[in-house]
Amino acid sequence: MTGARPTANAMVLLLLGVVLLGAIGGDSIAKACPLYCLDVDYMTCKSSGDKKLDSACNCCLAPQNCTLHLADGRLVQC
Repeated sequence: MTGARPTANAMVLLLLGVVLLGAIGGDSIAKACPLYCLDVDYMTCKSSGDKKLDSACNCCLAPQNCTLHLADGRLVQC
């Protein structure tokens, strides 16, 4: 009978954590990103000018207002 208690307690703690994160700042909650990587050569962002930055796999993992420069010459605006 005590086997169900830890599961119930874990669910309450998880729910409480989600509620607290939402109250502190909704942006703190993790987002789900697609599990694929583009063939990115480098990345540039408005905040860093023309500086070539280490690339992110896709726009979900890149900061906003950044551009992914693909190896084939195409650009992906994030």
